[in-house]
Amino acid sequence: MNNMYVRWTSAEDSGALVRLNNKFNGVGVSASEVEQSLQNSNELVAIALLDEIPAGFACAQFFKSFCYSELVGEITELYVEEEARGKGLATLLIRFLEEELIRLGVTNIKVLTGNNNRAGIRTYEKSGYKLQDELVFEKEILG
Repeated sequence: MNNMYVRWTSAEDSGALVRLNNKFNGVGVSASEVEQSLQNSNELVAIALLDEIPAGFACAQFFKSFCYSELVGEITELYVEEEARGKGLATLLIRFLEEELIRLGVTNIKVLTGNNNRAGIRTYEKSGYKLQDELVFEKEILG
């Protein structure tokens, strides 16, 4: 049985986060960029370890708007390395973020994922998320 757990990230995890994010998003951020981002007080970043080796991460954000009576939460990123999938790490990451968002006062958490992300969709549904009938618009700003 593998030893697996989730914890909050620290600056010491920046190298692992660079590696994992590059595999996930293909974005070559530097360790210093990761460390700077970890200081964002509205973003939660958790790392999943499998036998003490970083194998995944998840991010969530929360904010307050006068438009809503409660804090708004969103799981913005979730990635588990292919060789570590199927062991429950994604579910552990989701629950870990949810517990902190709930502690902060969030009562509704949103997730945005691709239509073709079948494994991700199953994982979110398994964690109690329900598909909503919403459209997402995006505009790339150049300049």
